[in-house]
Amino acid sequence: MPGYLTLIFVCQLLGELVAGALALPVPGPVLGMVALFAFLAVRGDVPAGLDASAGTLLRSMSLLFVPAGAGVMLHFQLLGSAILPLGLALLASTVLTILVTGLMMRALSRDPAE
Repeated sequence: MPGYLTLIFVCQLLGELVAGALALPVPGPVLGMVALFAFLAVRGDVPAGLDASAGTLLRSMSLLFVPAGAGVMLHFQLLGSAILPLGLALLASTVLTILVTGLMMRALSRDPAE
């Protein structure tokens, strides 16, 4: 299990290095996740140890939101003054996400014989 946890962190590190070296506008952990996905796609399955390691991290994920929640409370006044643009951005992104998801579902659920 420590080996697979190391694999997850190495993929994240590689993503950070690539994003920093190439000055990409994509966060390093996202690139690391893509690298891990590519590795698993080539491998063809998810090893049990990696599944257990990732599951442990996912169960602890709620702890990662505590600093974000504290930041929201710290800057509550600032967020309150920008409520209209934030609300509009949230509404627009939600509608766009629903639209794209619906279009993708329609495109991917078509019968190939059609």
